Order: sequence, then C-alpha cells, then structure tokens
Amino acid sequence: MTSRLVLGSASPRRLQLLAQVGVTPDLVDPADIDETVLKDETPRMLVKRLATGKASAVAARHPDAFVLGADTIVAVGTRVLGKPEGEADARRMLKLLSGRNHKVLTGVAVVAPGGRTASRIVESRITFKRLTQAEIDDFIASRDWDDAAGGYKIHQRAGAFVTNLQGSFTGVVGLPLYETLALLTGLGWKQP
Repeated sequence: MTSRLVLGSASPRRLQLLAQVGVTPDLVDPADIDETVLKDETPRMLVKRLATGKASAVAARHPDAFVLGADTIVAVGTRVLGKPEGEADARRMLKLLSGRNHKVLTGVAVVAPGGRTASRIVESRITFKRLTQAEIDDFIASRDWDDAAGGYKIHQRAGAFVTNLQGSFTGVVGLPLYETLALLTGLGWKQP
C-alpha cells in the first residue's frame, strides 16, 4: 500500500504543524468547496462536514493517496465565527470574545486509498481576558486577525489574551497532531 500523503489544505499553519512531527506531505492540493453554514447546522456538524468534504473532494483527484482534510472554526454558543471579512468584522469578533469563553472546533478527516474514511472533531475551550480598547486597536492594526478563524491566531499576538485553554493547543492552531496521526496510522499510513 502506498504511503503517499496529500494535504487538502492551503493553510501554512497546517503544513508547519505537520513539519513539527516530521511529516512532509508529498503534495499540497487545497480543496475548493462551499463553506456556507447550512440551516440548522450546529458548529460540530459544520466542522465535520467541511473536513470530510475537503478530504473527499481532494481524494477524488488522488485516489491512490492518503488525503488529509481539516477545518477549524470558532464558536460562541451556536454562533460560528469564520475568518473576518475586514477590519470591522475582526473588531466585532474581538469584542465578542473579550472576557468570554468560546470553543475552537477542528474537524480532521482522512481518506485512504480505496476510499475508507475516518474523522474526528477536537474541541478546545478558551477564555480570553477582558480586552481594552487600546489592545483591540493595536491588535487590529497588527493585521494578525487576517486569515484566521475567529479573527485570531493563538500562536501569535492573541496568545497574550488567553487566560485559560482546555484541550488541544495544536487543534486551536489548526491541526490537532495527536488525533491526526492516530487517524492516519489507523487507516494504514506509514511515515516514510
């Protein structure tokens, strides 16, 4: 059986996380699927559907490879915070997260050669300190909110806002490493 690995994501963070554990995908081939939240879809349902959909879409192009797909969302209750559409949206998200608990959900899916699929949802709970207007303004000016679910990257400036984290740090960054490697090896992938 092949151990060829395709990462179905354009996220540089996912590539960096895999490199941390010595995994280098043979190919990066991002999926292009509709990520619109469906009516009555919970955050857990959404993140699982998106991760599985990304892995399946890329697996159709690479049926002889192991394909890894993932998606990360931030949720405050049932509200999903995607990537901000601009500064005003990022500011709105930061104000919503300020002084509150929220969840970061990362769905991971692997499709093996032959089509067998396995997936997991990793949930982490995070608490942000109450942010001052100056902290919000500085953060917005830094543009560290760009291209990040919920408008922040925990491994960068926003790490200073976190007063509590329960769960997977790498899951919050974008790819829970323990669960990802367990899914891959469980389906028969062997690290070259």
